Amino acid sequence: QEQLVESGGGLVQAGGSLRLSCIASGGTFSRYVMAWFRHAPGKEREFVAVIGRSGGTTLYTDSVKGRFTISRDNAKNTVSLQMNSVKPEDAAVYYCAARNGAAIFSRPYDYAYWGQGTQVTVSS
Repeated sequence: QEQLVESGGGLVQAGGSLRLSCIASGGTFSRYVMAWFRHAPGKEREFVAVIGRSGGTTLYTDSVKGRFTISRDNAKNTVSLQMNSVKPEDAAVYYCAARNGAAIFSRPYDYAYWGQGTQVTVSS
């Protein structure tokens, strides 16, 4: 069973950058598609980005394209989300999620494993 722990959240000024990381344990990391979701108060959990098992395929929600980059290091069992040009609407709790298999999905219910979340706060 995959266990996920996020880190890197915090307070960032609008226009600034932040890097989130998620370290996985308990399973074979390279077998998992990894994704980032976010949940802001009063909103539903939202897909942010996903990366395929080898790292060769990525998908982003439109609002973060060109600003965020998802990456993974299978040797270190980590997936990261580089957030640049952060906007106030990016403020949320960010969750790392994993699903066993090759298919890439952007729906939360397709992911069986979740981290506890890391808070991103944006000051304007």
